[in-house]
Amino acid sequence: MRLSPKSTLTDQEVKAGLKYVIGDGLATEAMTTLTGGAFMVAFALLLGANNFEIGLLAALPTLVNVFQLISIWLVRRYNNRRAISVICSLFARTPLILIGCMTLLGNTSTIEPVIFFLFFYYLFGSIAGPSWNAWMKDLVPEELLGSYFARRARNMQLLNVLLSLTLALAIDYVKDNFPQYELTTYSVMFIAAGTAGVIGAIVLSKAPEPRSILTNENIFKLLLKPLNDKNFRKLLLFNSAWIFAFNLATPFFSVFMMKTLGMSLSWIIGLTILSQLSSILTVRMWGVFSDRYSNKTILAICGPLFILVLIGWCFVGIYSRFYANLALLIVLHIAYGIANAGINLSLTNIGLKLASRNESIVYLSAKNIVTSAFSSLAPLVGGLLADYFTSRRIVINVEYSGPKLNKILHLVSLHEWNFLFLIGALLAFLSLELLVAVEEKGEVEKDEVMRVMRSSIRHNLKDYFLIGQLIGWQEQLWGIFKRTLHPERNNGRKKAVVPAENNDPPEKQ
Repeated sequence: MRLSPKSTLTDQEVKAGLKYVIGDGLATEAMTTLTGGAFMVAFALLLGANNFEIGLLAALPTLVNVFQLISIWLVRRYNNRRAISVICSLFARTPLILIGCMTLLGNTSTIEPVIFFLFFYYLFGSIAGPSWNAWMKDLVPEELLGSYFARRARNMQLLNVLLSLTLALAIDYVKDNFPQYELTTYSVMFIAAGTAGVIGAIVLSKAPEPRSILTNENIFKLLLKPLNDKNFRKLLLFNSAWIFAFNLATPFFSVFMMKTLGMSLSWIIGLTILSQLSSILTVRMWGVFSDRYSNKTILAICGPLFILVLIGWCFVGIYSRFYANLALLIVLHIAYGIANAGINLSLTNIGLKLASRNESIVYLSAKNIVTSAFSSLAPLVGGLLADYFTSRRIVINVEYSGPKLNKILHLVSLHEWNFLFLIGALLAFLSLELLVAVEEKGEVEKDEVMRVMRSSIRHNLKDYFLIGQLIGWQEQLWGIFKRTLHPERNNGRKKAVVPAENNDPPEKQ
């Protein structure tokens, strides 16, 4: 296997290399689908994992991000990004096969050995990541960058949807009819995932690498530069606070649906796919408004919507009727997908926008390392909090008593996971105040953007009806938050006068 870079690449070599990268992407997506998300949670619960261990599993992918520094050192030492990416990918994917074989042979019935091997899976994956990104930046022609990765992501997402549904139905069938083989099913899934990952790494090795020229400046001195940038520090503060609030609650959505609601994997995966589809259908809209206005504005819109989703989770399970809970979960997953699409897009774009032009890679690496510390800490804290609130409960009811009717209406019922979701909503709300201090060039007032978005939605009512409804609810929530926190700003505030011609949707302006 020849992995050395070339000084120049022909158009034919580049074209062939791009096909190999898509092949590896499909294999990687199969690997992550087989061992991630709700499947990983279900597997861990089957092995008796507690709340803290579930949190640790959610934290591992970001906990190891600090080891990305090793990737930078290796690239500068050997100047061979392809070799580093391929070899580390092979090292990363082999532990999945070991986990599958270990559980298949009955050598483990606890989660601890699984966590041990998964640490190395994420560790080597973290080292492979930066070298792969730098390699792809030089391999993919700049004029094809957006369309190529959009096509690659679309193919991977389609595979994810088809594979997730098939696996969920298969696991539920085994669980209902052959429960003694449930653990065996997960073992086979891990072996298949590791095998697919190894095949993907071999396919990736066939893609060529153009030789690169690297700077010799000290790594740690480079990483200190973003921390000395006052405005970028403010962004890091907001991003860290937000990601902590986000990861405190969201990793436990699947656990809550499995343990408290008793939902099958088929329902959970179906809801997850619904959330993914709502993200896919709305991310283009957020991209248009992000480019036209600012990323801060999109965060100011999507942030409160996400908070509303977390608050909504506090009301799931109050009543025992399955279809009432399912209807609420459908609304929450759609709203979550819409909000998450805008948040992820804006957090990525604002980091790129505020990074120094000549040192963007250093700025983004520093951002990833700093935020990963909070991202990995949050689910661990979440697991501990869930354990703490297991034996605690807050119930608020309204009771009516009469000669012919006695009725109790449950308003609030907080226990274990619901406490966690409410705390996450509170922390997310507080973190939004840190966003105000971040300065972004080209900022536009949120109220103006909301008006234009409503105009756009009215012109595209068929496509954006649901989004329009959610934005209306979110705007009211945002107004209440701002008036509560800053009552003095409401006195003497002048309404902005906007030219009438701006009422056209963005694509017509």
